[in-house]
Amino acid sequence: MLTERQRMILNAIVDDYIRSAEPIGSRSISKRGGVGFSPATIRNEMADLEELGYLEQPHTSAGRVPSTKGYRYYVDHLLKLGEVSEQELNRMRGFLADQMNQMEQVIQHAAMILSNLTNYTSIVLGPEMFSNSLKHFQLVPLNQDTAVAIIVTNTGHVENRTVSIPVGIDISEMEKITRILNTKLVGVPLSRLRSRLYSEVGEELGRYVEHCEQLMGALDEALASDNEHRMFLSGTTNMLTQPEFKDVEKVKTLLDLFDETPTLMKLVSSHPDGIQVRIGTENDHEAINNCSLITATYSFEGKSLGMIGILGPTRMEYGKVISLLDVLSKDMTVLLGKWYK
Repeated sequence: MLTERQRMILNAIVDDYIRSAEPIGSRSISKRGGVGFSPATIRNEMADLEELGYLEQPHTSAGRVPSTKGYRYYVDHLLKLGEVSEQELNRMRGFLADQMNQMEQVIQHAAMILSNLTNYTSIVLGPEMFSNSLKHFQLVPLNQDTAVAIIVTNTGHVENRTVSIPVGIDISEMEKITRILNTKLVGVPLSRLRSRLYSEVGEELGRYVEHCEQLMGALDEALASDNEHRMFLSGTTNMLTQPEFKDVEKVKTLLDLFDETPTLMKLVSSHPDGIQVRIGTENDHEAINNCSLITATYSFEGKSLGMIGILGPTRMEYGKVISLLDVLSKDMTVLLGKWYK
């Protein structure tokens, strides 16, 4: 358990190091307003913090820098969320409003805005289904109780799903049902199929098919789409501007990771819902052991649809990044609710 004085000194070191990227000495902390401790007292506390694992001392400097453990304590106990200017918020929300009917563009713009506002690398996962639409739907009866639903998308992807035929639905009605579905749903994005099923198809099916309510449940199950993700990166070269990444080999391994889409996608999508912060070696890949990855999820009707992430050096502006991700993930959740209607 850290004392109040140790907490204050650790907080000051992290804040100053984020700004300067230079090791922080006791004298510079003593000059901060409101500290009230001598350099000698601060130096002793810094030695204790180093012994406890919260600080590290570079070989070439008398100053200290935060360790992964120090950053973790800062994020969990000391962090104050950074202020996001109205100009930054308006810029971010303006893109969202302008592209409201083009969700894939929204996701791409969100990645670009975040990398520009933070000068770090942004990673956004969005559902693949936004870019795919229905080209053809077929119901093929297997027997009196079961049929195969065949879904063909505009990209040529074919998916077969076995569905139960509700009691009372005659096999002879399958052709009529299929015709109605193709008339109403061809060209509709996969993400909107189920909502369109109820808003546009249900009433017409009710005119021609008995036991329509049970049939709608079966069709809803058939049209359910798994949320395969697409990944968008922006600001991949921003890391080159950070002092920590002057080492060519360090940058190369990082850029190689950016090219390994499945690996990077797995790293980001493994984070739980909500806002999550992984610092340094808490990340499960050697290439980003000197980085922090902060992620936030966005959702529709309580179900996570995608994730927004910022990758930067451990010397990151945590407060500002967390605030931006919190605002953007909530705005995208609201936008999805409007878009799905």
